[in-house]
Amino acid sequence: MRKLIAGIHRFQKRYWSANRELYRRLAEHGQFPEALFITCSDARVDPVTITHGQPGDLFIVQNIGNFVPPYSENPLEGTGVAAAVEYAVEHLEVRDIIVCGHSDCGAMKALYKDRDLFAATPHIGQWLHHGDRTMAVVAANYPDRSREERSEITAEENVLLQMENLRTYPVVQEAARKGRLHVHAWYFEIGTGTVFRYSPEKEQFEPIREEEE
Repeated sequence: MRKLIAGIHRFQKRYWSANRELYRRLAEHGQFPEALFITCSDARVDPVTITHGQPGDLFIVQNIGNFVPPYSENPLEGTGVAAAVEYAVEHLEVRDIIVCGHSDCGAMKALYKDRDLFAATPHIGQWLHHGDRTMAVVAANYPDRSREERSEITAEENVLLQMENLRTYPVVQEAARKGRLHVHAWYFEIGTGTVFRYSPEKEQFEPIREEEE
């Protein structure tokens, strides 16, 4: 806790002081983020750092496994993710949605563990069910891969399946139909700092190049 408090003081003295005009605008005019960034709660994955952004650039949702539960017509079955998607698209009018998985993801590894191991933490066990379709896809298409290879493949395939789930939301469908919203699949390799994007044309993830700016 001391480290966090000391960090707050450094933020106020250094970063905020150097960017007080930015924070003044954000306080007076509200937020106008360019994108909704959905990623994992993993402490090593920081969307603002990865994109070298500023406060106000991203509307961020982080959860274990970067899952996007499919749309439900029953609001009582909705989740915080669903509410965030609707808010970002309908009210903030973001132009892009990014679903970003990452290497060495604990949630992807947990998918393959006996669910009885989560008896003492039932919310974790229930949340992991959102990865069941991902496991089925990996089992069907990569039956001969090693456990280590399967873990990374699962993380990549999971991003693509969450993209499919995103497209079940009426607000996403409508905004995409009007051409004002685009959905992207990214994958962050922690050890190298490389960010990959999925190319539908090539049907594979490839590094994001500087010339794509």
